[in-house]
Amino acid sequence: MTNTIKIAILGATGYTALELLKLLSRHPAAEVVAVTSRENTSCISEIHPSLTGQYSICCENLSPQELKARGVDTVFSCLPHTATAAVAPELLDLGMKVIDFGADYRFNDAAVFNKWYNVTHQDPDRLPTTPYGLPELFRDEIKKAALVANPGCYPTSAILPLAPLLKGEFIAPDDIIIDSKSGISGAGRKPSMKTLYPECNEAISAYAVGAHRHTPEIEEVLTTASGKPTKIIFTPHLTPMDRGILTTTYLKPLKPATEEELLAYLREFYAGEPFVHVVDAPPSTKDVIYTNRCHLTVRVVGSRVMTISVIDNLIKGASGAAVQNFNLIHGFDETTALI
Repeated sequence: MTNTIKIAILGATGYTALELLKLLSRHPAAEVVAVTSRENTSCISEIHPSLTGQYSICCENLSPQELKARGVDTVFSCLPHTATAAVAPELLDLGMKVIDFGADYRFNDAAVFNKWYNVTHQDPDRLPTTPYGLPELFRDEIKKAALVANPGCYPTSAILPLAPLLKGEFIAPDDIIIDSKSGISGAGRKPSMKTLYPECNEAISAYAVGAHRHTPEIEEVLTTASGKPTKIIFTPHLTPMDRGILTTTYLKPLKPATEEELLAYLREFYAGEPFVHVVDAPPSTKDVIYTNRCHLTVRVVGSRVMTISVIDNLIKGASGAAVQNFNLIHGFDETTALI
């Protein structure tokens, strides 16, 4: 008989929390015993009507001690960036495991986090020992962790195709151009001018050009994964669709290689991975939405190597990855509740 893991979700009103609750509802070992919000005390099925009949639990503003009193073993933090580091130390000290959806623990160097998020990190000593929650690259570290930094959605879509090519020394680490296009849900559920229907419908726009917070995250993880200092130019775009990310990269080759050779290399690199699929045809976001899969391919065009990858930003880019990490931490089959 599978042991039940009692779960709390911090910040349960957003899109990623909704997807997480959907996934956990079909996990045989998951029991959600607490969902929190600082302002909203509604039942979760009122906040997310699609959960009607699945959960009767309501949002509360609970302290770490109150979560521990409910027997919580694992906390998924869907709090805004910079908020998890304020509560994670106490949660960990009380023996709970933490999977953070935010950026608080994604960097090894607090100075980098402080610069890009304009705050002073509240728990800097844990940064160098917190694994980045991308199982395809850091599975062994995740299995032993009590705290995991869930990846950003854009970084996942870029790192998965690029890390193998850097490891194999096929591409230059200092000449990487990343062009990403995301659905509107990537901006979160909180209303803003740029996500109003009249503003984003029938329009595509670049934003945070040369200044997006995912830039140093991608650079650091690629540097860690490949062992080579990596520099990128990253431009994100908002596109008029609900969900999904398509990322195209433009790369300088270091040695001659045909498309067939690069495809074969990527297939070998990801052989046995349940959620990464190297495909022949350029993939579409519709191929992967509502799944934890990444589809990717590679092309040689003139003097450049190109990759194209797609993920669902809310699942492989957030909640699905979190459940994948939850499975690894607790020793479940990695695909549980995800296939």
